[in-house]
Amino acid sequence: MLAQRPGLIQIGLILVIILICVFPFYWMVTTSLKTQVVALEAPPAWIFEPTLDNYREALFEDGVWETLINSLIISVSTTLLALVLGVPAAFALARFEFRGKKDLWFWFITNRMVSPIVLALPFFLIARQLDLLDRHITLILIYLTFNLPIVIWIVTDQFRGIPYDLDEAARMEGASQFTIMRKICLPLAMPGVAVSAIFSFIFSWNELMFGLVLPRNDAKPAPAMAVSFMEGYNLPYGKIMATSTLIVIPVLIFALIASKQLVRGLTMGAVK
Repeated sequence: MLAQRPGLIQIGLILVIILICVFPFYWMVTTSLKTQVVALEAPPAWIFEPTLDNYREALFEDGVWETLINSLIISVSTTLLALVLGVPAAFALARFEFRGKKDLWFWFITNRMVSPIVLALPFFLIARQLDLLDRHITLILIYLTFNLPIVIWIVTDQFRGIPYDLDEAARMEGASQFTIMRKICLPLAMPGVAVSAIFSFIFSWNELMFGLVLPRNDAKPAPAMAVSFMEGYNLPYGKIMATSTLIVIPVLIFALIASKQLVRGLTMGAVK
């Protein structure tokens, strides 16, 4: 009986953690299916007649559909650029020794640690000077400065875990460094590449500060659109929650598709 108690306690703690994590998502989805009157009821209405009017109004009347497309363009473009630039840089940092390597590594990592709010005003002034305030490329380049260190950090660690003997054997066969990276090291480091891609996509998709400050209409991302509903005295809780639900769904789908690689990448190296 005493041996079973720790197991019951662990199960209870897991259930509590699941409840804490799932309940906000449940509240968001159910509120998005309520009318404004039902959403403002006190105490909250647990049983109600659901409606999709909030989704219809948000998507087709308020233009949330266009902002979701903007977020998709910005997030996918940023992730692809971060991988194209970050993977070769990670390979060089992991496999070669050169002067200033430690300083370069420190510079990459510290770029990710800078708070976005510190850079919001300088980026705004630069974008305004270059007439790039309402362009997709502006957010793509800004997000790239934060996503590139993530890719380099994670993928470098993956490349370091690959035995150097494989490189030496490939060089004896006449393979170039690019061939070694592409055909030998990159396939072995794919879990880390997948993890960095997921993190880059999620950061670009959920980022609010720059998406709220820099774009106006044409390049406005979905999170900035959700915040724009919170104006005036009448807060449309249903439309805010409907937009938030639409923002969360692509991230969940992307994470579920790449969940296998995500687990492999996060656990690689934990057991030798």
